[in-house]
Amino acid sequence: MFRAFRNLSRLVRAGRVLARHDALFPVELRGEMPATLLFMLGVAKIRLPWEQSSLEEEGGEPASRLASALEQLGPSYIKLGQFLATRPDIIGAELATDLTRLQDKLPPFPMSEAQTIIEDEFGRPVDEIFSSLSEPLAAASIAQVHKARTHPDETHAEGRDVAVKVLRPDVEASFARDLDSFFWIAETVDRVYPPARRLRPVETVQTLADSVKLEMDFRLEAAAMSEMAENVAKDKGFRVPAVDWEHTSRRVLTLEWVGGIPASDVPALIAAGHDMKKLATQAIQSFLTHALRDGFFHADMHQGNLFVDADGTLVAVDFGIMGRLDQGQRRLMAEILYGFVQRDYRRVAELHFVAGYVPHTKSVDAFAQALRAVGEPVFGRSARDVSMGRLLAQLFQVTEQFAMKTRPELILLQKTMVVIEGVARNFDPDHNIWDSAEPILKSWMIERLAPETRLEEAAAGARELGRLVTNLPELLDRAERTARLFAESIDEEGIRLHPASTEALARAQNRPWLGGPLLWAVVGAAVAVLLLRLF
Repeated sequence: MFRAFRNLSRLVRAGRVLARHDALFPVELRGEMPATLLFMLGVAKIRLPWEQSSLEEEGGEPASRLASALEQLGPSYIKLGQFLATRPDIIGAELATDLTRLQDKLPPFPMSEAQTIIEDEFGRPVDEIFSSLSEPLAAASIAQVHKARTHPDETHAEGRDVAVKVLRPDVEASFARDLDSFFWIAETVDRVYPPARRLRPVETVQTLADSVKLEMDFRLEAAAMSEMAENVAKDKGFRVPAVDWEHTSRRVLTLEWVGGIPASDVPALIAAGHDMKKLATQAIQSFLTHALRDGFFHADMHQGNLFVDADGTLVAVDFGIMGRLDQGQRRLMAEILYGFVQRDYRRVAELHFVAGYVPHTKSVDAFAQALRAVGEPVFGRSARDVSMGRLLAQLFQVTEQFAMKTRPELILLQKTMVVIEGVARNFDPDHNIWDSAEPILKSWMIERLAPETRLEEAAAGARELGRLVTNLPELLDRAERTARLFAESIDEEGIRLHPASTEALARAQNRPWLGGPLLWAVVGAAVAVLLLRLF
């Protein structure tokens, strides 16, 4: 009861702020609202004597009013708004797209507090750590950034310019309070409104909570930067700043100073002679390469977190939010996107069923038809009007009809695709997202499908056959493990196969080269090993 009362009081405050910004019930629907709701809205908008005057966004678009309200409510609600931008299935495609522009900017906290945090983290005065420390240059919901200079050392006789990121005071306690309110709402909705369970509200808030927890430990951000730096070390057109581990702790992150032009300053980039079309392509292809090749990507790569070096290289900062994809998720993402590029809606539909995203009680053909309704209007329009983000958002609109469940592990992926598309369009409004994406998707799929291709060609070439023989020990080892599973599956009624296994065998029949000699060779090897172990 105490938790319910505590969270209700917080939510009432939030509701009053939303109401005063006309973001609780949109002005556009005011004429359709019952008198009771209109009265409640009027009461909510009354400012109490002890309340300070706040931003009153009576006009403007719904998203701008909501963004203003969230910014006034503070860091947790700013993050919530950014997170909701990834969920068009909950708030609608249009509002989700607009909320991606929500600014993560707050007034800086005092210099004295920043110095105290730095000294507490390293146990010595600031002037012993840095020879100089500037006033805050930028302040966001989690932290603020200062420019500093290190003391001279053996490697750098004059010291180095560095960026110092300092965690906001008491931000952890503030987030903990607000996240508890978010969880309470999610749990209540999940309990009293069964249709919402498809959207997995509790899991969605947990994803937000996990993301924020990682973002508030700068040692983890430094580790993410280090890992991505290794991944992209040989890449052209994208790099990661070096971490200064000596001056990094849980609440302080120090990295090399990035002196490039902000990606948001298009006039300055043009004046510097940068190729804007090339930068747009680099943005899309870098993200897809990180997601597909490495399974590890920057999940907050908006214009404010990107700079452009003198040589045209994109430099990313703020690695507090990262996304990961396992091999299966990478393959699924690549095939779905490539399927859309090729307009192969049947294949895209089948992938959703195979992955378990759509229940097998639904019709593959009907789902393919729904996908066609989403995809075809896109391909008949100019590059300026084609939006990968909106395509994904429209895809979510058919989820309820086909009882699709939300996949929390893919939320950051979808969000980043929307954001990085905005970056590319900011560089070049006429940029064709699909033209940039296709070569990356195609090359990755060819590389991943190469083993199947080599096996198919092995029947016609001795060289490929030799490669197959080279891998024979591994194949035999896998066959033995398969045989062991077969042996464990034998009971009085014979061998029991999991439904997924029978489905996989059925799919294999649609691939003649796999359903023929190769399939029986593998099965034969498994049976042979099984017989040897039994007798």
